[in-house]
Order: sequence, then C-alpha cells, then structure tokens
Amino acid sequence: MAYKQITILDSTLRDGAQGGGISFSVQDKLYIVQALDGLGVSYIEAGNPGSNPKDLEFFEEVKKIPLQNARIAAFGSTRRKDISCAEDANLQSLLVAGTETVVIFGKTWDFQVTEILHASLEENLAMIFDTVRFLREEGRKVIYDAEHFFDAYIGNAEYAMRTLEAAAEGGAEVLCLCETKGGMLPLDVRNMTEAVVRRFGGSVQVGIHTHNDCGLAVANSLLAVEGGALHVQGTILGFGERTGNANLSSIIPDLELKMKCRCLPEGKLCDLTSVCRRIAEISNITMDTGMPYVGTSAFAHKAGMHIDAVTKNPAAYEHVDPGTVGNDRVFLMSEVAGRSTILEKIHRFDPSVTKSSQIVGDIVNRMKELEHDGYQFEGAEGSFELLVRKSMGKYQPFFKLHYYKTIGEKPSLDNNLCSFAQLKIEVDGQLEVTAGEGDGPVHALDVALRKALERFYPAVSQIRLTDYKVRVLGSSSATASKVRVLIESTDGTDSWTTVGVSTDIMEASWLALVDSFEYKLIKDLERRYRSFM
Repeated sequence: MAYKQITILDSTLRDGAQGGGISFSVQDKLYIVQALDGLGVSYIEAGNPGSNPKDLEFFEEVKKIPLQNARIAAFGSTRRKDISCAEDANLQSLLVAGTETVVIFGKTWDFQVTEILHASLEENLAMIFDTVRFLREEGRKVIYDAEHFFDAYIGNAEYAMRTLEAAAEGGAEVLCLCETKGGMLPLDVRNMTEAVVRRFGGSVQVGIHTHNDCGLAVANSLLAVEGGALHVQGTILGFGERTGNANLSSIIPDLELKMKCRCLPEGKLCDLTSVCRRIAEISNITMDTGMPYVGTSAFAHKAGMHIDAVTKNPAAYEHVDPGTVGNDRVFLMSEVAGRSTILEKIHRFDPSVTKSSQIVGDIVNRMKELEHDGYQFEGAEGSFELLVRKSMGKYQPFFKLHYYKTIGEKPSLDNNLCSFAQLKIEVDGQLEVTAGEGDGPVHALDVALRKALERFYPAVSQIRLTDYKVRVLGSSSATASKVRVLIESTDGTDSWTTVGVSTDIMEASWLALVDSFEYKLIKDLERRYRSFM
C-alpha cells in the first residue's frame, strides 16, 4: 500500500507555551524534546531565541542531546522594515541559536501589512524575500509561516499569493499556510490549500498550521492534507494561545489510521499515548479523559450490552484497536456493567473462571453493596482491581497502619504549609514513624506516607497525586453525611484513580490514598515478575 508522507512539526515549546497556565523551565523543554524525538516527529519548533534569555539557554543545552528523529527549529519573524537583515537583532539571534532549520513568519494579509505593520505592500514583499534569502545564504533551511493566510486570501488573493512567491523565490523549502485566527471552515481551508498546491506544489512543500477557535483545528488540518498539504504543524496535546492549536495527538493517528499517510517512523504510533501522558506530566496539566485516542476514556465502555459485545468482538464499538496508539481498553465498573465486565478483570488472574462461577457472583454482590454505601467504581479502576484481587485471594497488604493523625494551623507559619501529619506503619515487622507537612491535611498525610514507605518501596517516589475530588453523599444528614473521595495518581507513565468513602473526610482520603499506593506497588511487582518469566 502506497502511503503519503507527511512531515510533522510540533510547536508545543513555542506556540504551546503561549497557552494559559503553561510555563516551561529549560529542563522541562529538554525533557519534552526527548519525548517528542522518541515519538518520531519531524521537527520540534523550540522557541524564539530573540525573545528571552531562557530560550537562548535552551538552544545551547539542546545541542548536547543526541536526537534520533527530530530536527530542532528556531522561530522568528522577517526583518523589521527600514533595516537590513544583517542589522536585525532577531535574525542574528536565530543564527546564534545554531539550528539547521529556521521557521520564519511574515505578513500575508494586506490589512495586517498596512494597518498593523505600517509598511507598504511592496516593502513587505522585500522583507519576506530578503529574510529567507539571508538565512539560506547563511546555510539554514527555512520553513516560511504565512501568517493569516486564509483571511489574506479571502481579502486579496493576488497579494497573498505574491507573499508566498517572495518566500519561495528566497529559497523557502516549506510554505506553511497559517489559519491564525482559527475561524475558517474545513471546506474553505481545503479549497484554498488546493489553490496554493496548484501554484507552488511542484517546487516547494505546502504546509498547514491551524488554531481551534471554532473547534475545527483538527478538521481543518485534515482537509488541508486532503487538499495537498504535506507538512502539518500543531501541539501534541492541543494547548496553545486562546482555545489552543491543532491537536497532533488526534491528527497523527487520524492521518496514519484513516487517511493512508505516514507521519511517524514505522512502529512509533504505539508510543503516542505514553508520550502524551509524559508531556502532560512535564507540563503540569491533567489530560482530558475524553481526548480521542490517548484519553483514559477513549476506549472505555460502561453499558453491559456494549461490554458484552466488545468482549466478543472489539470492532462492535471501537473504531481502532487501542493498542495501535498505545492505549488500553477500559470496562467501567458500575451496577449496570454486568458479569462480562467482572469476568474480563478476573481473567487477568485466573483464565479458567467462567461467567457462571461463584466468585463472579460474589464480586458483583460485593461491588453492589459498596456502591450502595457510596462507593463509585466507574471512575476508580484502581480500587476496583484491588477489590477483585481481595475477593480472589490475590492480594497481600504491603504495610499495616498503626495510627495516623493530622493537625491544621491557622494562620499558617508561612504562605504555603499549614497542615501537619504523623503516622506509624509496619512492614514485615519493622516499624516506621514519620511526619509530613503540606498545604492541607491530605497533602501532609500523602507526604508522611510517602516518606514512611520509601525506605521499603523506593518506587513510591514516582507517584504524584494529580487530582483530588470530594463529593458529599446524602446531604440531608448535614455534617454526619458520608463523603466520597476520588484521588487520581500518576507515575509519569500510567494514571489510575482510587476511591474511599466514610463519614470522616480524612478517613475517606486515607482509604483512597492507600489504594493508590498499593495499586502502584502491585503493578510494579507484576512487571518485575513478568520480566523474569
């Protein structure tokens, strides 16, 4: 089968860094470069070395990392008006960055040229041509980003084409059409991309860069490829300025699995989910569970009939095999799940168990009792798996609690830490007493438990709590009501959720916290066991 080759440029470190709440240290950026290179993207647009000292430091440090797949690209603008390229500090900083590839953006929309840049249309063409030619003469490969291309084409198609012509004549290898405001519709993007490909496709590669202001960034990118674009830009998790950029975690599998394109080196698509979760961890964000392909709910099933069908043939309700993108099928636990769901979990430990076996009924009944008491296993796969293990005798506690206590202090001693926890645990007859402080009692308890267990189980240092939710159950009982606590955790590779229920919020939190740590330790133990098999 003949595949169309698409080059992928990831702009997480440049355009993505403009998203609200996103701030990368130099070390963060280096970790993300390694993750994206491992995935196999073609280019990593890593920032503007002329904008701040941190980016300049990054470009020095990234030279020390041996890359297997990706090329680092520095980002900047065309020369300023009324000066030469040699005098332009921004262009000089691009040369200092030392990247083989440079991404340059320039004005395409006549409105932007005259009203924002306050330059003549002819001067803008000279700025584009001069900049690209200057960089080419300095030995750089140039990707030219045509800012506001689609608005420009609608307003003045002839001039928009002339700006592309100036970049092509200057020596640009890629003409990337930027849908900067995010307001275009897919068919319009395809038609305008086709017009550019007809004009320039024989000499340069045409690319697409879209934003998500209408929720159409992915669709617009795919339609541009349908129109002939061979270069796609975006960010790996879709975050960026305003409503974000085109989400490459959707675009890449869409192109590879649906449109007969090749975006990554062969065999790399199955790393997509783990790379996305790694980058989310570095970026300090929580991935939306409903993200296509890579979200924890992307292949989740709840209704009993759906689950029964999927266990017989996954194609009944899944558009692709989860494993192709490195994700997992999830059967959500609830009173509507049915025996097929329970059976799928049990088969991980004992494939001989059938739907009519007594243990299946016992687990279903126990689950329903707990859900009647306020537990919710639909969003707590980690706790449900521990329930199955306990019911089947496949569980051994990793530690025994003697006591814990928490203390709050107001006003706090400093601006952050206002709670303290102390606990005593026992592991194989050895006692450990530790204390922790945090910005709340649960945080302090987490710190204390982690400190106590690290002596016996160093892997707990990898665990990080990413989300904490509390819901009051039976509010008519006022302060005597039960509370349900859900804790989401990650070790940087996998994510899991655990649950605890009690009339005491700290006890509910403790139950969920213990399940979180034990789930991680059990998984690590099983991985080590399999490695010796």
